[in-house]
Amino acid sequence: MRGMTDASATARNSAAPTPAPPAPAPMSAKEEAVDTIRFLALLAVAVLIFRSFFLSPFNIPSESMQPRLLIGDYLLVNKMAYGYSKYSLPFSVPLIPGRIFPRTPERGDVVVFKAPPVNDNDYIKRVIGLPGDTVQVKDGAVWLNGRPLKREPMPDFVIPVTQNMIDASRAMGTLPCYSPEFEETAADGGRQCRYKQFRETMPNGKSYPILDITTIQQDNTPPVTVPAGHLFLMGDNRDRSADSRFPAVENEGIGLVPEENLVGHALVGMFSTDGSASWLNPISWFTAARWSRIGDGF
Repeated sequence: MRGMTDASATARNSAAPTPAPPAPAPMSAKEEAVDTIRFLALLAVAVLIFRSFFLSPFNIPSESMQPRLLIGDYLLVNKMAYGYSKYSLPFSVPLIPGRIFPRTPERGDVVVFKAPPVNDNDYIKRVIGLPGDTVQVKDGAVWLNGRPLKREPMPDFVIPVTQNMIDASRAMGTLPCYSPEFEETAADGGRQCRYKQFRETMPNGKSYPILDITTIQQDNTPPVTVPAGHLFLMGDNRDRSADSRFPAVENEGIGLVPEENLVGHALVGMFSTDGSASWLNPISWFTAARWSRIGDGF
């Protein structure tokens, strides 16, 4: 009987409910604020690291890369493509000595870079000459190492005059269509620009459309041999690009750009707008978007 009593007691004890752990004390408002600030700080650091070393957005403010890029295009830039320097970091903070994991671009690449001593803004151009190349422009055609790049006529490039083109021309004191002779009335009654367009092909086979609108002084330049560690860069809109044909003077040109100043390689278009959106009209956020330009790669 004693054994049965002990067994019954054991069974009753094992069936007794386990006391619940005490509920944690609620966080005070101060603790919640500290946690939120800590989370936001970590998020900011993660975004900063991602933008500095992996992918970063870039927007097109000018017409220097037409027809490939339009004012109002937004791109993702691959910052791993050519290595890292201080120009990879926000505000060009000098935390990286020289250039690490360097790689020289290919001719025809579209690159984003800084252009000191002109200023510390981001620029975007196409690589024409690599170190050791000799580059010259004759009658608007590019000659590379003593031979002209293949250049074939294409149908005219026709682009509607958009609000962001008008805004940019006002800021620069120019006209949306370069000069009145290149502006015409579109079929819908709007304004549009019409330019001569050509396809230029590099010796490596890379090909892309360019614009040659009119005759400017830089349609003829002396031959320039690109020194070691530098690049000769040009915009695809050859008459609206302050590029390596011009000396490195603010508002005039960029000269020969050190490879150290590279920020990254243009990767893909992620958004585009014609500049007509208004914060007060949500519908315009969608009608202003140029959806067909999203996803275009390089």
